[in-house]
Amino acid sequence: MATNILTGNKSPVILLGAAAAGFVVGLAANFGRKAVVQGITAAQGEWDEGLKAEHRLTLRLFDAIEKTDASQTWKRGMLLTQLKHALAKHAFEEENVVYPAMRDHGQVEDADQLIHDHGYVKQYLHDLGAMPNDDPQWIAKVRNFRSEIEAHIAEEEDTLFPRLRAALGKEGNAHVTAEMNKAGFAAA
Repeated sequence: MATNILTGNKSPVILLGAAAAGFVVGLAANFGRKAVVQGITAAQGEWDEGLKAEHRLTLRLFDAIEKTDASQTWKRGMLLTQLKHALAKHAFEEENVVYPAMRDHGQVEDADQLIHDHGYVKQYLHDLGAMPNDDPQWIAKVRNFRSEIEAHIAEEEDTLFPRLRAALGKEGNAHVTAEMNKAGFAAA
C-alpha cells in the first residue's frame, strides 16, 4: 500500500480502492453461490421437476440427520441448519409462485392447505432448534417431521402439481418455471 512520504499515513484513495474491490469480490461470490444453489433446481427444466429435485434433497438431508447419534451434536446442528435453508428457499418458491398459480387456476383450497402445512414445517424447525439435539426426543421429533414432509411431498407430486401443470398449458408452465427460478435465486 502506498504511504504518504511526509506523514507516514496510508493513502485514503488506496484504502477506498481496496474496500471497493473487496465489496465487488463479495458481491460476485454471493452471486456465484446463488447461481449454484438455484442452478441445481433450474437444471431440472420445468418448475415441477425443479421442486421434485428439491424434495429429494430435503429427504437426503433427513437421511443424513437420522444417521447421526446423540454424540454428534455439531453435525446434527449443521445438518439442521442446511435443512432450514433448503426448506426456506423451497417454501419461498412455492408460496410466492406456485401456490398463487394454483389459486389462479381453481386450486384455492389446496393452495391454502399447503400454506397451512408450511406453518407446521416452520414450527418443527423452531422446536428442533430450541431443543438440545442430544435429547433422545430430538431424533424422534425429526422422524415425525420427516413423516409429515413425506405426506406433503406425495400430495404435491402425485396430485396437486400434475393438476396445475395440466391447467397451466405450455405458456403458463414456462411462465411459472421462469418466475420460480427468479424466486429461488432471490431466496438462495
